[in-house]
Amino acid sequence: MTAPTQTPQPSPLQTSIRDLQQQLVVILDFGSQYSELIARRIRETQVYSEVLSYRTSASDLRRLSPKGIVLSGGPNSVYDDFAPECDREIWDLGIPVLGVCYGMQLMVKQLGGGVERADRAEYGKASLHIDDPTDLLTNVEDGATMWMSHGDSVTKLPEGFEILAHTNNTPNAAIADHDKKLYGVQFHPEVVHSIGGQALIRNFVYHICDCEPTWTTEAFVEEATREIRAKVGDKRVLLALSGGVDSSTLAFLLHRAIGDNLTCMFIDQGFMRKYEPERLVKLFQEQFHIPVEYVNARERFLAKLEGVTDPEEKRRRIGHEFIRVFEEESRRLGPFDYLAQGTLYPDVIESADSNIDPKTGERVAVKIKSHHNVGGLPKDLQFKLVEPLRKLFKDEVRKVGRSIGLPEEIVKRHPFPGPGLAIRILGEVTAERLKILRDADYIVRQEINRHGVYHDFWQAFAVLLPIRSVGVMGDKRTYAYPIVLRFVSSEDGMTADWSRVDYDFLELISNRIVNEVPGVNRVVYDVTSKPPGTIEWE
Repeated sequence: MTAPTQTPQPSPLQTSIRDLQQQLVVILDFGSQYSELIARRIRETQVYSEVLSYRTSASDLRRLSPKGIVLSGGPNSVYDDFAPECDREIWDLGIPVLGVCYGMQLMVKQLGGGVERADRAEYGKASLHIDDPTDLLTNVEDGATMWMSHGDSVTKLPEGFEILAHTNNTPNAAIADHDKKLYGVQFHPEVVHSIGGQALIRNFVYHICDCEPTWTTEAFVEEATREIRAKVGDKRVLLALSGGVDSSTLAFLLHRAIGDNLTCMFIDQGFMRKYEPERLVKLFQEQFHIPVEYVNARERFLAKLEGVTDPEEKRRRIGHEFIRVFEEESRRLGPFDYLAQGTLYPDVIESADSNIDPKTGERVAVKIKSHHNVGGLPKDLQFKLVEPLRKLFKDEVRKVGRSIGLPEEIVKRHPFPGPGLAIRILGEVTAERLKILRDADYIVRQEINRHGVYHDFWQAFAVLLPIRSVGVMGDKRTYAYPIVLRFVSSEDGMTADWSRVDYDFLELISNRIVNEVPGVNRVVYDVTSKPPGTIEWE
């Protein structure tokens, strides 16, 4: 029995989003840094996945009726006194299970096998030697590199299990009970370092769980539009627009669904990049025909930061002032029944502070995360929430945006922090420093676009340091600010590496900044990765 070599083609859909989610694979999270990544990899097969707590009961899983269950890795050892364990009745549900690393060891332990500390821990790349090339490992090449990260190993298989693959240090690198459709792998197939890892995941999803690829961008857009219309009806919706891919995609989707019942508000706090506020409003109003209420609040935001040097205090004050402006303007433009949020699925996973109205069962807006440009709304603002993107990962949002006509300049826009240039100026934010950084940053953006390398970087930007150094310009001594250039490469922003940029290109940018931006006499390049550094300086 072999798995399909290609992804099956999706069939026509006349269903709701809930129906799209019937082809569900659940990931039970045991604290792994890769749990979200497992969910993303399953989504890439066009099958819906959700991350749930390892405490989820077998009865709750039975009610959800997933097509498959994945037990994630985790930092614990299964023989620790307080090691997390799943409900033992899961093994009797008749649902296929894939245990990954800790998940495999827990499966073995609960089913009567043995797990002990390994004589030799195994971290990093290892060659997978396949003993059984069928079923889970169909189309996974013998000798393929897989990513290991474990100090414990399975020493005794439970009854009914057999070995599918081994490595030089791990005799039981992949195991299976074919009759019960229980599988375990000691490596991490979800990471990019595991060659053939995605083929293994496809095998589990399609061949073992018998899923169908119903989770498509087109189906999501169609059904999300229907559900927005059904929920909102003829009521008014307010959206705080930032110009990023999340809020822009949400604006497009909502406008498609409810038209003029959507009001977009753009609050210009004065920390955007050069020409961006004007460009954003013009783009939405003239090209997209989506009206935007522009609020110029530059002076009041700058006044709030006078004398402030601590980065967390900057964020707090910016967030607080945003709330005040948002509150004032929403009252002026309102009333509104709904507040639209660009909440994404990682936000849902990372936050359990949903607030439920006991009378209606609706979530109410008492908090909007700072990465959505709102630092937390007052409790007396009882909007109902509409969050069409809350089931999506960032890469899925980009696909949705592209499919509904969002231009590439927004779809592929580099991430930009909510507090904007205020946290790219270390120390106090002043009008003078803002102008210097805005002009320097503009040169960076000009050159990476002119040379066609904008999309080579996860982020590329300038930072202004609150110090001055001596220089010589035109035979005169100068005492001016340094600018730091920060170019990084990354897959998801969780980790990042500094980009190896051509020296001549850096020299070009440096020369332009020093010659065209008054107040700067020195340019340096940041060669720190994340970790140990962060992408932003504050």
